[in-house]
Amino acid sequence: MKTITQRHEFILKKLKQKGKVSIPELVKDMRVSGVTVRKDLKLLEEKNLLFRIRGGVSITSPYTVERPINQKERIRSEEKKKIARAALRLIGQNDSVIIGSGTTVFELARCLSPQKRITVITPALKVSLELCNRANVEILQLGGLIHRNSSSSSGDLTEMVLDGLSCGLLFLGADGIDAKHGLSITNMSEASLNRKMMSVSQTVAVLADSSKFGRRGVGRICHLGEVDYIITDAGVDPGMVKEIEQSGVQVIIAD
Repeated sequence: MKTITQRHEFILKKLKQKGKVSIPELVKDMRVSGVTVRKDLKLLEEKNLLFRIRGGVSITSPYTVERPINQKERIRSEEKKKIARAALRLIGQNDSVIIGSGTTVFELARCLSPQKRITVITPALKVSLELCNRANVEILQLGGLIHRNSSSSSGDLTEMVLDGLSCGLLFLGADGIDAKHGLSITNMSEASLNRKMMSVSQTVAVLADSSKFGRRGVGRICHLGEVDYIITDAGVDPGMVKEIEQSGVQVIIAD
């Protein structure tokens, strides 16, 4: 393929067929250098015809967008229920847990029916309302400014309450899990709160369905190596699981 037009047409056709294409694959198929391929991809991205991702290109954006919690509840609901049930097994003998915001960790609250007394610390109003009349559950609601889309508090006031606390286990939601970028969500203020909750917790478990892998939110929380567990569904890419586990994280596939 000698002309730039021919190369661009080939790239877009290949992308339409496969959804994602790697740079080495394009170099081999078009018999051009990696430098030429990267220049072509940059031009096509500037025209909003594709999205560059690590090692290649994708037809869909790797960046997640913020949606209201009532919309997110209806997305992949069965997978979230399976993840929540798997997460319950981690509680064990912990007498205190933090449950963050998000629809997957909210499913955990729905499933929680402890046989012994447990304290649940949470910034999420929906979690508190779900658990407020549950037997053996004591709730510490973190106050502060309520973020409309998540129905959850965040900000300096919320983080101040955590200064005097220590907790055994933190359950976090996520909008993006990327081997290079790490763990992220779509709200900067909540990303800061999540980092604070991690700092007062002995163990960190991330609950996220497989659609969150390979995506990024604007609010970066941490490197993946800073969490202990990631619990997801069977739709996750095995190659990404292997890459994540190399950073010391235990990935649990909910069945």
